[in-house]
Amino acid sequence: MPRNKLVSLQWQLIRQAVWVGIYSVSLGALIFFYLWYELSHTQEWSDWLADSFGFSVPPFPSLAFIFVFLFVFWIIAIGVSVTLGFTGANEIKKRMEILIESTLHFERGNIASRIPDLGQDEIGQLGRLLNEMTQRFSSQVSSLQRLSTHNAELMDQAKHAAVHEERNRLARELHDAVSQQLFAISMTMAAVKRTLLQNPEKASHQVELVEEMAAAAQSEMRALLLQLRPAHLEGKTLRQGMEELLRELQGKHLLEFVWTIEDLPSMPKGIEDHLFRILQESISNILRHAKAHRVEIRLAVIHNLLRLKIEDDGIGFSEKMLSQATSSYGIHMMQERVAEIGGALTFSSAPGKGTMVEVTVPLIQ
Repeated sequence: MPRNKLVSLQWQLIRQAVWVGIYSVSLGALIFFYLWYELSHTQEWSDWLADSFGFSVPPFPSLAFIFVFLFVFWIIAIGVSVTLGFTGANEIKKRMEILIESTLHFERGNIASRIPDLGQDEIGQLGRLLNEMTQRFSSQVSSLQRLSTHNAELMDQAKHAAVHEERNRLARELHDAVSQQLFAISMTMAAVKRTLLQNPEKASHQVELVEEMAAAAQSEMRALLLQLRPAHLEGKTLRQGMEELLRELQGKHLLEFVWTIEDLPSMPKGIEDHLFRILQESISNILRHAKAHRVEIRLAVIHNLLRLKIEDDGIGFSEKMLSQATSSYGIHMMQERVAEIGGALTFSSAPGKGTMVEVTVPLIQ
């Protein structure tokens, strides 16, 4: 965690210790020389000390002696203060760094980590309170994931009722996208017949438009066909379902699919179904919009965090286009699915640099 060392807690405590040492020496010297001055200039006190203790008060020193005396004791006070301040502050610093590191782990989604016992003072009490808060949050995420599994079971029961609605949605998309593109192709081809002999250059441009519209219609159909696949794993593990889907897509599309799926622990069915559907939706968006040549998929578990990363080398998005894309129906559904399993969804893109979608889900043992 980058920070200016001179304003850290350790240096603040050292500075305070140094100032306390300087003030203490200065105040002690002031009292000492004041009493010396009074004793050396008061005859009654001098006689009393001589009669009682056989001690005669030496003459009051010069200003040069006083300044040298103060300078020497200031140096000693600064050295002692720095040593004691550094020792005490270093212990506090170590405990605070443990708190900061644990808080960063928690902020990144690693809710399985716990803060060790840091003592009985306020820092130790803060660590125990953070552990209690993390435990409560962990219980809430666990409940959320169990609820997600229950929702997945309810979705299986309601599968037949949803078929009709899905058919209507696909029919609307076919009409709004593919059907209109095919109509535009037919109208353009009709115009090509009329202009082919009269204006070959214009006809050539119209043929290029037909090629572009046909490619767009083909991409739209591929995306719709991908959505016609089962939305759930249907008895397969997440790894089996993803590898089967990607092998099938590799054989049917010109896109190059590269994937790395590591060994996965046992996890609730709701998490597997949601991640599988998110993968389908992401690839569907790539086929429709990205104009990509290569897609990389990586699924791994790192420190009790399940990470799914989908990256393409397509045309990407500008910041404005990305904000518009995140409000679309497909991406909105992805965000809802990630929220249901207590995860986080991140988009990263730039024009000409491709797009990266990353899903992070904490796994509760």
